[in-house]
Amino acid sequence: MEKKSGILNWKIKMRALAMVICLALTMQFASGCGTTESAQSTQENATTIAETFDFAAVPAYDGKAYVAVNDNVPFFTEEELSSASYETYGELDPLGRCTVCVASVGQDLMPAEERGNIGAVKPTGWHTVKYDFVDGKYLYNRCHLIGYQLTGENANEKNLITGTRYLNIEGMLPFENMVADYVKETNQHVMYRVTPVFEGDNLLAAGVLMEGKSVEDNGEGVLFCIFAYNVQPGVSIDYATGESSADGTIVNDTSAQEEIKQSTSTSVQQEETQQPADTSVTQEETSQSEETQTYVLNTNTHKFHKPGCYSVEKIKPENYAEFTGTREEAIAYGYDPCKNCNP
Repeated sequence: MEKKSGILNWKIKMRALAMVICLALTMQFASGCGTTESAQSTQENATTIAETFDFAAVPAYDGKAYVAVNDNVPFFTEEELSSASYETYGELDPLGRCTVCVASVGQDLMPAEERGNIGAVKPTGWHTVKYDFVDGKYLYNRCHLIGYQLTGENANEKNLITGTRYLNIEGMLPFENMVADYVKETNQHVMYRVTPVFEGDNLLAAGVLMEGKSVEDNGEGVLFCIFAYNVQPGVSIDYATGESSADGTIVNDTSAQEEIKQSTSTSVQQEETQQPADTSVTQEETSQSEETQTYVLNTNTHKFHKPGCYSVEKIKPENYAEFTGTREEAIAYGYDPCKNCNP
């Protein structure tokens, strides 16, 4: 398989994406809770979406984490809009890749307990690799297609893709927060669909198509249709395998670039058998990331703190949560370390 280095060339074989998305959208849904009628309508609408959405029109990544498509109007039909909560997760495709996930998000689907450990799930294209200039250091997160805060899905392999830290935080999180805030404030529903887009047989998604529409007010509160890019500024990515290297656009010091490249494990076997060396990370930080401990989460700001941090006292009760796990896992779930207590 010919490898493609650098940020995905959106102008090459973009038409092939339509075939991939059509397959993804027509995969049979896994059983969810709620109305099967609306889920069936979503299945029937899959082909229409593939025909309507022109992937060739998606511009190349130009420094913005996402771009509006279809005039920012989602592809939902009237039959798909449901004021009854439900969630569905598409079956993995023959390559083990995630497909479309859909939910009518209501408060009754939202989690009432702490997140569990998702470290055992290794989505296609997964590599444990660190770059000193990436927020949280780890290039890849296990990205929930439908965010945990919306439906409480934890280690569901049908809902987790390999996504860059940039995709997770800059691309997807703003829309997840928008949906969560609206549902909590209104006690109404948002139709929400996320579809990972793969080119050919690539194991790493080029990005995700995200659609959202508030149901009871017919899109007055929430309405979006965007494509979020699975890229990381400063990193060249091979989308066929998920392997990567620093491309020098952020790290300008030659010795620092070499140090980062040497710290990157480019072999799956090396990744499984040894901890990648990263001389820019202190021994204290390394042991800290591996140690299981209890952190305090602010579900509004998506920061995590040491229990004794003075910032914890400022967290509103409805935004307070606790998480027991490693520092790495907290970051992989989409939380940033507090700069005051440096957990």
